[in-house]
Amino acid sequence: ELHLREMEKSKLEELNHAKLQFFTNITHELLTPLTIISATVDELKMRFPGHDDLYTVMGSNISRLIRLLQQILEFRKAETGNLKLRVSPGDVAAFVKNEAESFLPLVKKRKIHFSVLCNPESIIGYFDTDKLDKILYNLLSNAAKYNKEGGYIQVTLMYAEDRDFVRLHVKDNGSGISKDKQKSLFKRFYEGDYRKFNTIGTGIGLSLVKDLVELHGGSIEVESEEGRGTEFIVTLPVDRSYFKEEQIDEEAVLPVQKTVTYLEEENAENVVAEKPKAHTILVVEDNEELLQLMVRLLKREYNVHTAENGQEAVTVLDNEDIDLIVSDVMMPVMDGIEFCRYVKNKLELSHIPVILLTAKNKEEDRAEAYEVGADAFISKPFNLAVLHARIRNLLKYKERKAHDFKNQLVFEIKELDYTSIDEDFMQRAIDCVNRHLEDSDFDQPQFVEEMGTSKSTLYKKLKSLTGLNTSAFIRNIRLKAACRIMEEKGSSVRVSDLAYAVGFNDPKYFSSCFKKEFGMLPTEYQERFIQS
Repeated sequence: ELHLREMEKSKLEELNHAKLQFFTNITHELLTPLTIISATVDELKMRFPGHDDLYTVMGSNISRLIRLLQQILEFRKAETGNLKLRVSPGDVAAFVKNEAESFLPLVKKRKIHFSVLCNPESIIGYFDTDKLDKILYNLLSNAAKYNKEGGYIQVTLMYAEDRDFVRLHVKDNGSGISKDKQKSLFKRFYEGDYRKFNTIGTGIGLSLVKDLVELHGGSIEVESEEGRGTEFIVTLPVDRSYFKEEQIDEEAVLPVQKTVTYLEEENAENVVAEKPKAHTILVVEDNEELLQLMVRLLKREYNVHTAENGQEAVTVLDNEDIDLIVSDVMMPVMDGIEFCRYVKNKLELSHIPVILLTAKNKEEDRAEAYEVGADAFISKPFNLAVLHARIRNLLKYKERKAHDFKNQLVFEIKELDYTSIDEDFMQRAIDCVNRHLEDSDFDQPQFVEEMGTSKSTLYKKLKSLTGLNTSAFIRNIRLKAACRIMEEKGSSVRVSDLAYAVGFNDPKYFSSCFKKEFGMLPTEYQERFIQS
């Protein structure tokens, strides 16, 4: 009999594992089509404004689907022991109020009375926004699902008796739960037969809530009476002393939804670039629908080339000048990780920013992406305004680094935050010109030969990293050397001698170039340096 029980237990565990693996696989498969739907809605909003009510309905349902899919992935982490806590200082009350109020459209439709009370109105403490969001979302979903038309849901947040803790109450007057069913409420895949409505669930919501609460060092209780309603009481520590150092991120938390909305609105208003078609982007995606959707939206602002896998993308890079790459991760032939590694390890390409898009969102997936040199990582499904903003920010960052290189008279190459391969290239290029400072005949062909690259590679690298062509780069290094000499020798050095010392045959031309580069004559620079 004992052996039979053990066999049944083992089979049940295998069944649960198979069910969870099925959910996980389906989740990854659904994220790409969900991205297409979300991106299509974004495009419709831009092309056909004035239907906000319809877009709101579509948007809220997309968000709900995303939450459900992410919840399955989070549950998978809990099952495999990979859930991680990351707390930050913030206003717990403001966060709870903000998150709870996002449920208003759903409960209004069901004519359910909804209230949120935080006492006091501000409670400062340490908490994991992602975990608290999922806890609250699941409890509110549960309360709404098993409530009746005209019922109520009440959310209350307050300090516990020990003010190192907060207590979150989610109370409803729905169908309630019998005493027998309460014992199994937090078990894996449990779908209690206390349901009064025709709804289908995964049986993981409350089990995940318990895992997340305990991960946060807290506890959860339920008080319920069949036919009269249910109250869940969550107690969480919020004092810093309850968390390990590796669990703490000191960056303050902002109310999540408001922050995201603000960013999306701000970026949506600035879709038109200041200089249309100034940049060329390569989009690599094996899903044809998503690929064409991204192309349709990005080509308004950029020149766009496409590829369906990493190998095709390599061919495009061999034939086109690309300023930025947007690539999926999971692709046939050559996946996004391997492709990104190829780009970042090849001198001719390493300066190109790479954004990786993926349905895989574990910490180890992000770590792998950044280890191979990715400049940004966006999880599917993504908002197109966020993708636009990330592309624009990376291109502006490149331009700012190029501007800083050109205009900063004294700097360390490490300050410009190049990749290791680009930093090495830049240092070699600067050293090469400095070795030939007094040689006015040192020119482009000699520079190419000493750098050991092709003429086109040297030009592309310098143009991308500094904004300067090869001749302009040589001139810029010569002029910066002139600044160093003036700082060392002060007014004792004559402009004509200075010009010859850095490879200029004509002092007047030297002065003209200096003023054009730095906005002042060499004599003015000498005076300013002496005065300072």
